Amino acid sequence: MKARVQWVDGMAFMGETESGHAVVMDGAPDIGGRNIGPRPTEMVLLGLGGCTAIDVVMILQKQRQPVRDCIVEVNGERTETIPKVFKTIHVHYIVKGAGLDPKQVERAVKLSAEKYCSVSHMLNKSAEITHDFEIIED
Repeated sequence: MKARVQWVDGMAFMGETESGHAVVMDGAPDIGGRNIGPRPTEMVLLGLGGCTAIDVVMILQKQRQPVRDCIVEVNGERTETIPKVFKTIHVHYIVKGAGLDPKQVERAVKLSAEKYCSVSHMLNKSAEITHDFEIIED
């Protein structure tokens, strides 16, 4: 897997992935950014949310659960000292569907956190990661 990041202007950078996708990242205005893209650390949280969301949806589908939507909210708290790594991260899943089994949703969340999500495994080396979920019947 490869990625390329190139400076655009100010504190803005264009990231390109080996799979052909691009994203603009930018620094905060107080360091010269123009707020035209997410911060790199926000991208880390997005990566975690995307990785675990894919796992949970795939697991629920394999369990033949009637999952209709999955929203993952990720909140991270960073240390005050440099390097400002994440010290705690909370992942909240909102799973929607009619007739979802709470035990199966809980199992999917645990499997992602403990076995499948590679981003979670990388981040838990420095951060305490917690999870919870809610089910919305629709």
